[in-house]
Amino acid sequence: MISSTHLHAMLIHFPIALLIIGFFSELTGIIFKKTFFNQASFYLLILGTFGIIASYLSGDAAGEGMEDGALGKAIGMHEEAAFISLWIAIATALVYSTIVLFKYSNKWIKFIGVLMFAALIGGVSRTAYLGGQLVYKHGAGVELSLPDFNETDSTSY
Repeated sequence: MISSTHLHAMLIHFPIALLIIGFFSELTGIIFKKTFFNQASFYLLILGTFGIIASYLSGDAAGEGMEDGALGKAIGMHEEAAFISLWIAIATALVYSTIVLFKYSNKWIKFIGVLMFAALIGGVSRTAYLGGQLVYKHGAGVELSLPDFNETDSTSY
């Protein structure tokens, strides 16, 4: 059966990739004035936001019971960064949805949306860095697979 730790590890990479590609797509659309890239950016932002929600929920479940010591502090920092990224993603998706739904062409509103998207990428990057530190520095969620040495085994090593 898949644990919440494994589920979190499988889910987290999708919103990271979707949002980063979405942000670069938005910049490409702005620079080259191609609406295809702006539309792709919007859909990638929406998919990435749903991915962040799923990743946050699975990460919250995966972190249960690991609140003590140095690992607990590192998990707390990661969780705080994830919470901030979650709400920035939701706010950015709502702003972009409003722009698309009501067909706003005001440059200042679009500029604010792009700044929010940039802040989202910064938040996601920080969250991902802290998550990587949890795994590679603290060994969170890592299971060692050592050979089973039992006493009835006559093989000498």
